[in-house]
Amino acid sequence: MKIYNKVIRDEIPGIIEKSGKKYEIKELDDEQYLEGLKEKLAEELDEFQMAEEIEELADMIEVIYAIARLKDVSVEQLEELRRKKVETNGGFTKNLLLIKTYD
Repeated sequence: MKIYNKVIRDEIPGIIEKSGKKYEIKELDDEQYLEGLKEKLAEELDEFQMAEEIEELADMIEVIYAIARLKDVSVEQLEELRRKKVETNGGFTKNLLLIKTYD
């Protein structure tokens, strides 16, 4: 037996079942699920930092979309927010590091 206690993608139970294993799952309310998603986002970030696999970035995006959905924000609204931030503050294309500011 292996204990996970973490949120999973929707099709994972079927994948586990097809492998011949048994599983135990629980459906969470939105508040519990949001907490689990935040933990999952941190896990995916750690995995990316360790392996630098682009697939982990895709996993982070999927978790971010799920968090946005729980906050009643569509992918389109999230993208619009991202675009507005780029317009006002720029993106991350110039490889800049802020060392300090002076008064």
